[in-house]
Amino acid sequence: TVETVREAHREIPEVGLLALRRNFGKSAALATAFARCRGDRVVTMDADLQDDPAEIPLLLADLERYDLVSGWKRQRHDPLSKTIPSRFFNRVTALVTGIPLHDFNCGLKAYRREVIESIELYGEMHRYIPVLAHREGFRVGEREVRHHARRFGRSKFGASRFLNGFLDLLEVMFLAGGRRTPLHVFGRLGVGTLLVGVLVNLYMFTIWILEGRLRVRPLLIFGVILVILGIQFVSIGLLAALIHAPASRQRTYPVRTEIAPVTRKPATMDRSETGD
Repeated sequence: TVETVREAHREIPEVGLLALRRNFGKSAALATAFARCRGDRVVTMDADLQDDPAEIPLLLADLERYDLVSGWKRQRHDPLSKTIPSRFFNRVTALVTGIPLHDFNCGLKAYRREVIESIELYGEMHRYIPVLAHREGFRVGEREVRHHARRFGRSKFGASRFLNGFLDLLEVMFLAGGRRTPLHVFGRLGVGTLLVGVLVNLYMFTIWILEGRLRVRPLLIFGVILVILGIQFVSIGLLAALIHAPASRQRTYPVRTEIAPVTRKPATMDRSETGD
């Protein structure tokens, strides 16, 4: 791909190249490219040519109504080992987030510039770019696109990516709740559990005062367990908040090769040629 783009740049100077020093993943590649984009409209497409470039004008036209338009590969030319898990994740993601899309991870997308400036990609969150954009208040739409059988490269889909998808889906559940951080989620759960445990123990304390003795009852053990769980949930929330800090997401990735596209200025007429 790199050599092909080099050749294209020699023939068409407007074509640029950005190659990282190693494979940091798709999210890292997109984040690095987004940081260097200069246009008001941005289109992303995978290099395996399974997506059809002829769809690009239609996606750009849809940006008159939306801020982000995601492709929908309704008729996919992929093996069942890839399409079935993909459909499952799309259904669950749509259900959890409330975003009525059919293909969240389609590589063919069109963006307004303000969208790519507002979302942060890290890990493997490129799968859920529409969720990140929707969380920021952008209008997200979808267009059915043509999909071709793979002719170049090979799929990297495997068991590890299936597991990563589940883990990313858990984070999407946090994102779907707006701006709630892990501390808010675990903190609310922990405080609620802690309060119930305190109330149970107060009840047992009252019985002890009235009866003059304290017997070990299942309710007492239950109350103590709730207090311990509540403290643990709050502690987990604090640790998760440290890991979740934005500073850990603002990583930049080393670029090995960069060829900047040449922007040609429109030709201007000399005033002497106009007779002025």
